[in-house]
Amino acid sequence: MSAPKSRGEPAAKNDTDSDAGSPSSRERKSGGGVLKRLKSRRIQADGRAVTEEELRALGRAIGPEDVLGLRSVTTDYLCKPEDNVYKIDFTRFKIRDLETGTVLFEIAKPPSTGPEEDEEEGDEENREVDSSAGRFVRYQFTPAFLRLRTVGATVEFTVGERPVHGFRMIERHFFREHLLKSFDFDFGFCIPNSRNTCEHIYEFPQLPESLVRQMIEHPYETRSDSFYFVDNKLIMHNKADYAYNGGQ
Repeated sequence: MSAPKSRGEPAAKNDTDSDAGSPSSRERKSGGGVLKRLKSRRIQADGRAVTEEELRALGRAIGPEDVLGLRSVTTDYLCKPEDNVYKIDFTRFKIRDLETGTVLFEIAKPPSTGPEEDEEEGDEENREVDSSAGRFVRYQFTPAFLRLRTVGATVEFTVGERPVHGFRMIERHFFREHLLKSFDFDFGFCIPNSRNTCEHIYEFPQLPESLVRQMIEHPYETRSDSFYFVDNKLIMHNKADYAYNGGQ
């Protein structure tokens, strides 16, 4: 699950939602536009086993089938921020329990206040850049989260001046070296300069109590990779880790 960056380029001014993808359902939002609900496609089988090092050495763009072969969470990012040539920017993120409607987590990027301030003393080129800025999120939930069956993650994002064809996300969750679940969502087509809102429907597997206990006792050893593709080419890679000991 990936949340919006805290800083970045201002959101697109066009508030028209694109008619993206083939969602399982749509509903009108109170503020206008359409909220698209997307269910994860069924993954028949993981791809051929592959290591992170092998993917880096491919000599070509990384595709969806490549990341499905990973057998553990990545240690670093498989693409650079500048690979996001479509200027896709996540601006709002909310997680809720679909059975009760309870909001479990919500964050939004603050509105832009204008151009960034000039760097002092012209030392911009010498500043150390954090490669994970805006691409990593840490979550803390209560143990009850691991008993949820269906969770909705609503995300709002904007698109730059280029049309986005076949926007797709593959998200893989691991506890240590154990793959918990793969999710595969199609956003579909997004028109240029659009603001889009969709809700991903996560159907969580029922985990053994012994595994649930370990996940609670070892915070932040549950991790996920979120890979974003346009035209089957990796353009964004976000990471997250999770603790389930909140309230204890």
